[in-house]
Amino acid sequence: MRKEDIKHIAKLARLDLSDKETSLYGKQLSDVLEYINQLQKVNISKVADVGQITGLENQLAKDELCNCELSQKELFKNAPVVQGEYIKVKSVFGRKT
Repeated sequence: MRKEDIKHIAKLARLDLSDKETSLYGKQLSDVLEYINQLQKVNISKVADVGQITGLENQLAKDELCNCELSQKELFKNAPVVQGEYIKVKSVFGRKT
C-alpha cells in the first residue's frame, strides 16, 4: 500500500501518524484489506440474511397511567420552560430551538 494512501486513511480517521507508524500500520492495513478481498470472494448467495441470532423480540412495556398526587400545574412549577401543555426541553439533535 502506498504511503500517500495510508496518510489519507489516517487523516480520515483523524490520526496523526509518524513516519515509523505509517510504515508499521501500512503493512497491517494491507493485510486487513487483503483479508477483506478474500471475504468478498466467498459465495453467500444461499445464506439467509441475519439481523440478530438470539431470537429475542422487542419487549415493550404497556403505557399505563398511574395515580399522581400532583396536578399538572404543580408539576410545571419545577419546569424551566413550559409551552402550552408541554415542558420545553433542549433539542437532542443539536438544532437550536
